[in-house]
Amino acid sequence: MTSSAEFSGIICPSITITKDDGDIDYERWGQHLDHLIEAGINGVLVFGSIGEFYAFPLDVKKQAVDFVAKHVAGRIKVFAGVGDTNLNNVIDFARAVEASGVDALVVVSPYYFGPTAGGAKAYFGAVAEATNLPVILYNFPPRTGSDLTPELVAELAAAHPNIVGIKDTVDTISHTRKVIRAVKAVNPRFAVFSGFDEYYLVNRVSGGDGVICGMTNVEPETFVTLHRAYEAGDYGTAIEAAERISHLMALYDQTDLFISAIKGAVKAKGLNISTLIREPAVQLTAQQYEAIKAILK
Repeated sequence: MTSSAEFSGIICPSITITKDDGDIDYERWGQHLDHLIEAGINGVLVFGSIGEFYAFPLDVKKQAVDFVAKHVAGRIKVFAGVGDTNLNNVIDFARAVEASGVDALVVVSPYYFGPTAGGAKAYFGAVAEATNLPVILYNFPPRTGSDLTPELVAELAAAHPNIVGIKDTVDTISHTRKVIRAVKAVNPRFAVFSGFDEYYLVNRVSGGDGVICGMTNVEPETFVTLHRAYEAGDYGTAIEAAERISHLMALYDQTDLFISAIKGAVKAKGLNISTLIREPAVQLTAQQYEAIKAILK
């Protein structure tokens, strides 16, 4: 069954590839983006959680999104993560990436003081009204301290026509399923993505539209195989790909922060990148890197 949403399929929240000194390594990042595109993914998210959005200055992020938009050059969709605790920064960043030509914004709930429902409506409403771009909500309660409930998502979709999707990073499919039911009643083309790699199949069975998940950096081909097989009704192939993804989930348990695991795995797959993640952080160790290589085999 094919999704009818404006955005759907496999979206890769790209790692932000840096050199060992912390400056962005645009050459290798371009190579990584080309690999994702050649593998057949549907879109890329710049500065999601795995892209370390919280750790880069705003001017650096604006330059980086501009680079990605120009490098991708319309080959796939480009989403820009513009989330921040400061609403003025979000709107400033949103206007900059709109000028860069991205396809949509991804906006995480403000964190630290997680907003009430009223606060969330005011915050996301202000972002939606400040841009002509489609807006995708990003719900990640363990990191933000608040939850975008099914009722709240439906209210936001009803009030703002350019709020057109959500990345629901909640480790229970029942939450995402309830979001799907509530919001599709308001807008059948509203895109509901799961934020966990292994939830693709149950997301789609529940009426959702795909995944925005970190392991797509490592084996985009496996996720594309899964998506295309599901859309074609080739469920045998889809299950094989899902089994591979289930095996790869062990990667996330190997490091202090999941971003290190993904960078290590991308390096182990053959792109000679720095595995540096921005401070404060515990960096990837040689022992962890060997464990990652063993899982990939």
